Amino acid sequence: MKHSSLMILICTTVSIGRASSCNKEDENTGNNSTMTSGKVKITVNSQTFTVTLLDNNSAKAFKELLPMTINMTELNANEKYDDLANSLPVNSSNPGTIKNGDLMLYGSKTLVLFYKTFSTSYSYTKLGAIDDARGLAFTTKVA
Repeated sequence: MKHSSLMILICTTVSIGRASSCNKEDENTGNNSTMTSGKVKITVNSQTFTVTLLDNNSAKAFKELLPMTINMTELNANEKYDDLANSLPVNSSNPGTIKNGDLMLYGSKTLVLFYKTFSTSYSYTKLGAIDDARGLAFTTKVA
């Protein structure tokens, strides 16, 4: 995640909550497979998306923080981010390509929602991804 000195502070309100099919008993093992019933709802401004969380310790710890409402800050015309109050477990790696809808951690506390696909040299811990990210880029824009 590249920080620029001319960062434009545009806030997007994001609410993240457990989908009705989620429950804490759905705790599988594994690193990057999807979590059974690991679905959460994310509302960006007024549009709701479904996120499938990965079955890893980071995503499980993140799910324990839900529900939450955060104001995310614009960065690089491809992502929104906000710092969490507490650190989460990490297992960062360079994904090579970030995809529209990826939900990741930068470091151990910075939650990042990407709304464009692009190549990266940075390392992240992937938490999950929006199932159908069509419209996400439009939703994150400020008129």
